[in-house]
Amino acid sequence: MVYLFQSCGAPYDMQTVEVWHIMKKLPLGIQNFREIAEGGYVYVDKTEHIYSLINSAKYYFLSRPRRFGKSLLIDTIGEVFEGEKELFKGLWIYDSDCDFAKHPVIRFDMSNIANENSETLKKSITSSLRKRISEEGLDISEDAPSDMFKHLIEDLHRKYDLRVVVLIDEYDKPILDHITDPPIAEANRKVLSGFYGILKSMDAHLRFTFITGVTKFTKTSIFSGLNHLTDITMDEDYANICGIPIDSLGEYFGEHIESLKTHKRFMHCDAIEARILEWYDGYSWDGETKLLNPFSLLNFFHAKKFSAFWYASGSPRFLLDLIRGNPERYSNYNKFAITEAMLDAVEIEKIDLESLLFQTGYLTVKDIPETRGIPVYELKIPNFEVREVFNIHIVAALTENDNVSTGRMRMAVDEALRTGDLQRMLDILRGFFASIPHNLHVGLEAYYHSLFYALMSAIGFDTDVEVSVSKGRVDAVLELDDKVYVMEFKYKSCPPDADEEEKQKLFEKALNEAVEQINNRGYGDKFIGSGKEIYKAAFAFIGRGEIEMTAWQDAAPLA
Repeated sequence: MVYLFQSCGAPYDMQTVEVWHIMKKLPLGIQNFREIAEGGYVYVDKTEHIYSLINSAKYYFLSRPRRFGKSLLIDTIGEVFEGEKELFKGLWIYDSDCDFAKHPVIRFDMSNIANENSETLKKSITSSLRKRISEEGLDISEDAPSDMFKHLIEDLHRKYDLRVVVLIDEYDKPILDHITDPPIAEANRKVLSGFYGILKSMDAHLRFTFITGVTKFTKTSIFSGLNHLTDITMDEDYANICGIPIDSLGEYFGEHIESLKTHKRFMHCDAIEARILEWYDGYSWDGETKLLNPFSLLNFFHAKKFSAFWYASGSPRFLLDLIRGNPERYSNYNKFAITEAMLDAVEIEKIDLESLLFQTGYLTVKDIPETRGIPVYELKIPNFEVREVFNIHIVAALTENDNVSTGRMRMAVDEALRTGDLQRMLDILRGFFASIPHNLHVGLEAYYHSLFYALMSAIGFDTDVEVSVSKGRVDAVLELDDKVYVMEFKYKSCPPDADEEEKQKLFEKALNEAVEQINNRGYGDKFIGSGKEIYKAAFAFIGRGEIEMTAWQDAAPLA
């Protein structure tokens, strides 16, 4: 595309006319395919996947994190079934044998449906159905949402003599919004189950059904009657149906990357693309295909700076609440793994944290090792954006320290660890744990493990937990380029009325146990000969969160 630019004040003359190339616009916040196609916006072509879907099966389900392209995918499918072929000119599907036959399409975006409680949810669904019924000039007198939905499908089929397409986006939002209030979540689930359940009896009237959401944990119970629903969430053929593949970055955003090289923030940056991948790449649903977060990437090009755009767009309050209530479930996140069956958990009050962290985008597939039976998905934090911000929020949630003070503390710990100043690190951590309100302390060793691991991860360190050695398991190992830290944690309960002497005895006992465990079991031996300085640290916690620590270096113990 080109446009003509005429210099101000000059007569129209071919000598004064310059031809400029126009970069495609960034579709920030746009989930409407027509607007993108007609407005000259960047669109990462997913139409080959859409063609495969509509020619392979009839009922589909897809789980992906929020702001990952589900709504745009749904809208694009809708335009195909509404026969808008010219919108797709230049895309893969335009030159295919897709017939673009026009069908009646029913769309539901559950993120726009009020869901404060089950009654509000029913009224909001009913209102949405009434609006569509009125637009079509139909006469449907039923009041129950499921009955209205049933008759709408039947009447549209009859009116147009073509089977109906049903597209449901964010099916689980009325449940997720109340995930920490199980009674409301369960009541909303029952409403949705009755509403969606009507689809199982509508096969003769339906041409295509596509349902998206963040989670799969409610899918099994809500769509239990739709046993022919094809779940493509972990299907390797559709691993990149949402998101931006690495090899597409240059094709679709090459001009935007080049334009950054003239911006003051990036003029001296020799590896802009590598930094983009570090910040926003890393998502995977098959362990091989790597995808960039589309929301963050678009906002990065628009703002011309690196920031946690996706995370800032929606606070995962329910996740933080779940972790706060069960901190031990997060203490070993570097070794999280799930099976597909774990993603289909039915009971809301028994949500598996690993599965929820994966489905909401805070963990992603690292690898799928070969097994004889059901695939096991090893998980990891996808990229720097998630690591940088989520763990700060976890620390803040578990301690009620604000994000600013948490950020300052992590910088101080980072400097202490990199310089080998263990005494400084211990002083910082003593003050940190002492600042936690008594009512937030959990009488579990795992609570303190979780805080420490989250803090280290927020700083940018990969802390390995429960590391196997010849004589046992080390609580935590932190490796730097020139140093390695071997750490052991011990917790002792303490009576509320204990005096200082009794507390000191508890501290000494816990510390001695930790020190003896490190030394007697040779926890640092595997690193001898590595060329790295070996540091050992013992952490003792007693009831109500009071902390004492000791640390030493093999060659020169600290006083």
